[in-house]
Amino acid sequence: MDVLCCCLCFLCNFSVDLRELEGKLNKFINADITRKMKSEHERASVEQEKQDHKRYEEVVQYQQELEQQLEEKEHKRQEAYEEFLKEKLMVDEITRKIYEKDQMERQLRLEKITTEWRLMEREKMEAENRHILEFASYQQLRRRAEWRTSESEGRQQCNEMERVCEELCQEEQAEAARQKQIEDMEKRIRQRLELQQTCQEQIAFKEMRRQAEKVEETFRQMMMAKFADDDHIEQMNAQKRCMKQLAHKRAVEKLLEDRRQQYLADKVQYIALIMNTLVLLKLHATKLLGYLPKVRERRLSSFLLQNASAQARGKICQFDKEKYQ
Repeated sequence: MDVLCCCLCFLCNFSVDLRELEGKLNKFINADITRKMKSEHERASVEQEKQDHKRYEEVVQYQQELEQQLEEKEHKRQEAYEEFLKEKLMVDEITRKIYEKDQMERQLRLEKITTEWRLMEREKMEAENRHILEFASYQQLRRRAEWRTSESEGRQQCNEMERVCEELCQEEQAEAARQKQIEDMEKRIRQRLELQQTCQEQIAFKEMRRQAEKVEETFRQMMMAKFADDDHIEQMNAQKRCMKQLAHKRAVEKLLEDRRQQYLADKVQYIALIMNTLVLLKLHATKLLGYLPKVRERRLSSFLLQNASAQARGKICQFDKEKYQ
């Protein structure tokens, strides 16, 4: 009985020690698991930091490459704009030389016409002076005939005067015919010059229109390229790119239409100014007699309208730099 009690006591004490040992073992195992988890978490954090740093470096590198590409695009755009300015200056210089050449030819032609007109006026005046002298001679002969009173001489003088009158009439008719020939020749020359002037105006208008279309096409292409570059149109899909290009095209056509309307308004204003000038010249023409050359109104209007067309053609070739930036 005592031995049994001792055994039971030993077993009880052993169970307590075993439970304590089990608790310590569990605590050690839990601590080891916690340490391993912490180590694994730290390793994962370090790996995550490495990946984040790598991604950050990649983003920085991509940003630098993108900025470099943008700088290259801007540099190319600036070079293209400078090249366009050079070509525009060349076109302006060619247009200016053509205009100066036309002006010089027109001035020479006007001087030639003026010289011919003065020559014809002088010949006309000389013919009139000859007629006056002949008529004075005729009057003198008539007075002499009256002074010499004799029937035979009177009849002879009468016949002589009739002969002189007939000769004068014949000369006047010949002079009238010659004057008509001169006027017809002057009319044909004037018609030919007006026809040449009309042809030159048509050629100049076609050239001006061609230059304007070329300038508008260049302007349209540059604005389309600028809009596409500003909106990064190459990064869009096909549908968005097509819609954006249509919007850009409408915007460019709107700018071109505004430029055409402004050009027409300027031309109408300039023509109105010319018409007012012609009205003033008509009102005060009597005060200016002797100071102005004899130029027909149609020729003067044509000359002024040519200057208006030339100035309008110069305005077409002018580009506003801010519209391309």
